[in-house]
Amino acid sequence: MTNLKYTPEEPIAAIATALAPSALGIVRCSGKNSIELLSKVFSRPKALLEAPGNTIVYGWIQEVRSEKLGVRSGESDKTSNSSLLIPNCKIDEVLVSVFRGPKSFTGEDMVEISCHGGVHVVQSVYNLLLSSGFRAAEKGEFTFRAYINGKTDLTKAEAVREIIDSKTDVSQNKAVGRLSGNLYEAIDGVKKHIVDTLAAIEVEIEYPEDEETIADSFDSSELKKAEERLSELAASWKSEKIYQNGARVVLCGRTNAGKSSLFNALLKEDRAIVSDIEGTTRDFIESWIDFSGIPARLFDTAGLRETSDMIEAVGVERTKDLSEEADLILYLVDSKSGLNEEDRSFIREHGKIPLILVWNKCDAVEGNGQNAGKTSLPDSSLSIPQVSISAKKGMGLGNLSEAVRKALSLAESSDRSSAGLGSERQKLAVEKALESVRHALSLTEEYALDAVVQDLEDSLDSLGEVTGDVTPDDVLASIFANFCVGK
Repeated sequence: MTNLKYTPEEPIAAIATALAPSALGIVRCSGKNSIELLSKVFSRPKALLEAPGNTIVYGWIQEVRSEKLGVRSGESDKTSNSSLLIPNCKIDEVLVSVFRGPKSFTGEDMVEISCHGGVHVVQSVYNLLLSSGFRAAEKGEFTFRAYINGKTDLTKAEAVREIIDSKTDVSQNKAVGRLSGNLYEAIDGVKKHIVDTLAAIEVEIEYPEDEETIADSFDSSELKKAEERLSELAASWKSEKIYQNGARVVLCGRTNAGKSSLFNALLKEDRAIVSDIEGTTRDFIESWIDFSGIPARLFDTAGLRETSDMIEAVGVERTKDLSEEADLILYLVDSKSGLNEEDRSFIREHGKIPLILVWNKCDAVEGNGQNAGKTSLPDSSLSIPQVSISAKKGMGLGNLSEAVRKALSLAESSDRSSAGLGSERQKLAVEKALESVRHALSLTEEYALDAVVQDLEDSLDSLGEVTGDVTPDDVLASIFANFCVGK
């Protein structure tokens, strides 16, 4: 890699835990001579230098100080060259975890210093390391070293960042699956189908019995299996992207439909002001929420109505803007008043955006066959999902969460063994591979076998970009630049 910031083997150090008051803080180091460099500021250098891999050494991080003596009257100049060692300045009592390469995360010698978690303490330990021969690590440099030293592939490296950024149990579970190697194994399986087909074609080229054409020259069944699996992987990004980045879910509806009440009920806290006065909510507020494992940014918005209040009117316009950018709209209707033409007009205008009609205050409806908590569809003339709830009493919220999941078209399974793509980069590479495979299958007998071979080799190169077997330097720089420092 041509990025000068990433210098392999050079000793690096980074604070690996959040820089905030806590019980413990961790400063991690890696690189050539990293253990020797640390021993110079460690109270038990011999124990550290002799420690085998995967062991822990107790001691103190300390700053070694010395002061040159001045020349006294009547003393020789030789005396001036002597030094007086003053007591070492102890910084913190620590445990040092020792990892010897290649049996370490990076494949190099590593140490992790577990110190007390005060902000000043952690920074003092870190600053001492920088003044003792270590360089400050760049973003993702530890994982980059693991990659170039063959300790991980790109799918697992990217999964590390996914786990750090995960917002729900399901999104974390999916990332853990990729970290454990399910995506790498899936890609490897596809490559085997392609390689087997390629080998059969190469034999036909070397030992032709007839014309070197496609017709009846090789069995395409393996290639069709590769096409099917690549198609599944490419399609998986739609749901995986939402689990990683989160969906934008916007609460819309007329004033007093109960949007703020539902917002509070879903968050299980009083975030939004609730009042019977129309126009109480004048601007949107948002918060992260977990919808059956789907991370989402939930927006509570101003009620939709014509108003002469300039401030409220701005809020209504912002509601309309947010609804245009939503991944899903939850449109609330007061079950007591029912739908009016304004509601129907909004639903028609947003027909291209997934929308769930939420009938609120179902517990207060009487005499229309709508019993409290019943989730039957109040308006069968609308071909959109509909859910009946009571935000005030918390009724029907589970059904609403399930409706959200279905509306976003996410797969039922969250099993980590089911492989899915973990980044846009992976999706583009898989689509390139799929295109090459499909082109190879579409060739007719008018083409020589060499043309199919070229397509299959192109597909293997594209799959190599997914795992990192074939990856340009600029792609690597982009991947690891998104990591946090210390990882």
